[in-house]
Formats: sequence, C-alpha cells, structure tokens
Amino acid sequence: MAADPPVSAVLIGAGMVARTHVAACLDSEAVALKGIFSRRAAPAQAIIDEVADRADLTLYPDIEAVASDDVDFAIVVTPPNARVALIGALVAAGKPVLLEKPVARSLAEAEEVVEICETAEVPLGIVFQHQMRAASVKAADLVAGGGLGDLGLVEITVPWWRDQAYYNEPGRGTYGRDGGGVLISQAIHTLDLALSLIGPVTEVQAMTATTAFHEMEAEDFATASLRFENGAVGSMVASTASFPGSAETIALHFERASLRLDSGVLTVSWRDGQVETFGETAGTGGRADPMAFTHTWHQGIIEDFAEAIRTGRAPVASGRDALAVHRLIDAIETSARSGRIEEVRA
Repeated sequence: MAADPPVSAVLIGAGMVARTHVAACLDSEAVALKGIFSRRAAPAQAIIDEVADRADLTLYPDIEAVASDDVDFAIVVTPPNARVALIGALVAAGKPVLLEKPVARSLAEAEEVVEICETAEVPLGIVFQHQMRAASVKAADLVAGGGLGDLGLVEITVPWWRDQAYYNEPGRGTYGRDGGGVLISQAIHTLDLALSLIGPVTEVQAMTATTAFHEMEAEDFATASLRFENGAVGSMVASTASFPGSAETIALHFERASLRLDSGVLTVSWRDGQVETFGETAGTGGRADPMAFTHTWHQGIIEDFAEAIRTGRAPVASGRDALAVHRLIDAIETSARSGRIEEVRA
C-alpha cells in the first residue's frame, strides 16, 4: 500500500524557535514545509537560505498570500501579541493552525482564540512537545493503567536560568508582548504535562516575584501550593533565576510507587524496592541556552497534527485542552496578587 502524501505546511514567524520547527519539518516524511512568512522578511530569508540545499522554500510576502495558497496548515510561532489577527486571517481561509505555546497573552485572549477556531470548525493544535517524550508517554500509560494506587502528593519544579541579555530583547518578559514571565513562557510546558498526567487543579495559593537578578516587567519566580480534583496536594516552584539552571522535574507520589520525570527520563520507584527507568537523558533548555534541546519532540507534535487534520481526529494537544493550563496560570497570578486561596476555573 502506498504511503499517504505529505501534508503541506507554512511556518509563520522567524524568531527563536523557528529553526526548530524548520528542522522538524525537513526531517519528517509526513510533512512538507512550503515556505515561511514573517513580518520581518530578513530573518525568514536567512532561514530559507540556510536550508536551501535541503528544500526550496517560498518567502511569503504577507498573511494574505499564505491564506490564499493551497497549503494544508500553518505553524504559528510569533510572539503572543501578534496572534489574534493572524489566526483570524488563517481561520477565515479555512486553514488549520498549529500554535506555539502559549495560546495567547491572557486567559481571556486564549479563550477568544479557541472560540474563533471552534466557531469556524477549524482545527487548532498547541505545541506542548513535552507530551511527546518517550518518558512522558510511558508515565501517562502507567497512570492510566491504575496499578499505582491513589495519588497523594505532586512536586513540580522548573529551576531554569536566563541571563539579563535574554530579557533585553524588546518585549520579552513583558505583559504587552508575552503576557508575563516564567509562568507563561517557561513553566507552562511542565504545568501542561503535569495536568495531562494528573487532571485538573481546583485551587491554588501562590506568590510571584521578580528577583534581583533580572530587570523585567513580569515575574522570574513563582511558587504555589496546589490542590487537585482527585484529592492530591502538591507544590510548584518555577524560576529563570536559578543559576546555572537545570531540568524541570515532575514527581508523582502514589500509594504503590513514585514517578519522577527528569531530563527526559522516567524513574519509577516501587514501594517494594524495585526501581525502573524509561527514556533517555536530553537537554531541555533549562540553562543559559534556551534552544539547547532536540527538535524530535516538535517533530512528533507536528506529525501528530498533520495526521489529525488528515484523518479528522483531535490533535494530542488541542486549543481547548490548552485552556486548562492557562486557567491554572491565571489562578496562580490572581492568588499572588490577592494573597488568598483562589479557585481554578473549570
């Protein structure tokens, strides 16, 4: 039986993560990248020139050219403040959208983006690539299998480091461009993965701050106590001020075993003394170089989305799914401002 033809894609945006998406597409047999559009043509052309020996990519002049092309879907990697207008043009043309996290700068804006796509019945996927790690998939299988017993305690840590040069880029770490700091730009991946494994958080009590290590508008430190719908309790600490930076971790303590996800490795410590490990160590971008990670996980998300639109099923991380982590971040920020326990919207 002949293989299905590749699903065609256009990349919108030429910033920090654009090369990761280009590499992921070029290594895929399921996706054919047709070109790039960026409001700044020079960075997009530079990427096109870099891969000219592997692909003949088009430099699109504007979003209208993308919308009118016969491309199957768009991968949007622009800063959050540039999203709504772009997505509106794509959705009006019936183009499915795979969107880099976060969905938008705020919960209200994220809900607007999801509603735009759902009203038009246009697929929306979100790039939460940590769900595609082999260790994450194994953890999900173990949790779903029911053999671990009840979950009692959750520990989430994101001890990352970014130097001041990272925040000197115009708009980075601001509410106007990014929607916030470490929570929405870095910890969102780990929080999303935790929610995908555990289920919803119902209430939080939190504190956020900007440390002496950074000059920035938003927070570079956040901590929160969490109460989950399933009865478990937990903690979250996230920072971009933790020099020299290390990998994010999720520890889940069940009746019969504890699961720990760390640097792409899952360690399962059974109460009877048996210890199992799955996956392999990989960079996560937690240190000074934010791009020190493999593009394989992005490739998995892109190929999943291509298969989703080809077959009509939901992607592994849909826009509606992503609202859960946005609601959690909104509750953490609200609690940090109020000093009170805050409920997380269902």
